Amino acid sequence: MFESAQIGHSIDKDTYEAEVPALREALLEAQYELKQQARFPVIVLINGIEGAGKGETVKLLNEWMDPRLIEVRTFDQQTDEELARPPAWRYWRALPPKGRMGVFFGNWYSQMLEGRVHGQFKDAVLDQAIAGAERLEQMLCEEGALIIKFWFHLSKKQMKARLKALRDDPLHNWRISPLDWQQSQTYDRFVRFGERVLRRTSRDYAPWHVVEGVDPYYRSLAVGRILLESLQAALANTPPRHQGNVAPLGRSIDQKSLLGALDMTLSLDKKDYAEQLVTEQARLAGLLRDKRMRRHALVAVFEGNDAAGKGGAIRRVAAALDPRQYRIVPIAAPTEEERAQPYLWRFWRHIPARGKFTIFDRSWYGRVLVERVEGFCSPADWMRAYGEINDFEEQLSNAGVVVVKFWLAIDQQTQLERFEEREQIPFKRYKITEEDWRNRDKWDVYAEAVGDMVDRTSTEIAPWTLVEANDKRWARVKVLRTINQALEAAFAKHKK
Repeated sequence: MFESAQIGHSIDKDTYEAEVPALREALLEAQYELKQQARFPVIVLINGIEGAGKGETVKLLNEWMDPRLIEVRTFDQQTDEELARPPAWRYWRALPPKGRMGVFFGNWYSQMLEGRVHGQFKDAVLDQAIAGAERLEQMLCEEGALIIKFWFHLSKKQMKARLKALRDDPLHNWRISPLDWQQSQTYDRFVRFGERVLRRTSRDYAPWHVVEGVDPYYRSLAVGRILLESLQAALANTPPRHQGNVAPLGRSIDQKSLLGALDMTLSLDKKDYAEQLVTEQARLAGLLRDKRMRRHALVAVFEGNDAAGKGGAIRRVAAALDPRQYRIVPIAAPTEEERAQPYLWRFWRHIPARGKFTIFDRSWYGRVLVERVEGFCSPADWMRAYGEINDFEEQLSNAGVVVVKFWLAIDQQTQLERFEEREQIPFKRYKITEEDWRNRDKWDVYAEAVGDMVDRTSTEIAPWTLVEANDKRWARVKVLRTINQALEAAFAKHKK
């Protein structure tokens, strides 16, 4: 869920300094209009990794805007007065009035995450806290509040590098707090439970925005733009363009994206391919015959650009197996029978029994890809679908189903070459249609949808694997190896 906040977003100083004056002016104008209209309060929740620039960014916003209209609150350890009351009391009494902005550090998400990370309670209590946060935010939004939620992120490597640099800097080592060092030891747990919280609480009325915190120029502009757009949309009573997105992707101010960060030059020569393919196919065949497979089922989802090689990859997976062990389900436009049911119905029908393997050639992700881009469903429907898909995959995982998801990516030039090749070869002409050429014209729109999809649905339970597919040999081996690793991890986890 945090993949796109770990790819090294950055902005050069000149670009930053050129944009800041106009951004500051627009933020001030929006802030004063908010005060004048006094129709709704603004609640900004600050969460994320220690050292990712949360405090520095809020300090900067206070410089850019009128601090008299912003109240920054930090909720540390509960006081005796707060302990004598229900947990939400401390937040209710700090809510900003209409026309003003409140910035909350140590908010309800911070409390639930710290408690779960440090073992003060189990998942059931965390789930109750998540449900309570959802109810609170929905009620506040229905009462007119604008809630903007930021998660400032660093990878584990980035966090350790930042702490080391500060520790070795005598002028700035005071900025390292005990909490920074503590979180460096519990990073994996914090991110795992953070993903759980974001996955369940990013709603169209109160979406999360994940911002990479390494580069201060990028971080500051990203937060400023999201805040400005949210304010302007609320003041105009129109939905902001980013509404429902977990992260401001596809709108990246430095033009970096998950797909763009892939190394499309990765390849295998014929000899290495032949050796690795046979090895991974034999490994898969053995895993599916393993007695531990009786406790599991396997689902592999194949999505990707047109002509990215999904069919070829699927054939290499199937070639390793007894036809009785697997089933391939090609997904096309829904039938009349399927349209008469909720959209997940047609996928539930094909979930394999324990010991079996189902391959989906296209999948339930059509709701947030094709249906989104082509306008076959409303924005409310596809935004809602992210959470529904995560819940669906969590149910599968809880039942012992191993879910492996692939996006096969190629660049535009490679796609063009493959399209032209298909038109020239008689037995491949059936693979190319007018729709393929039409979809090619929407390359950037699809890329934005894919970025959102990965950010919203790449979870610990069912992560996405992005496959560099310019070289078909590399892609096929990577797919097989990923499936094998997922099965081995599931077997090892069950053993524990």
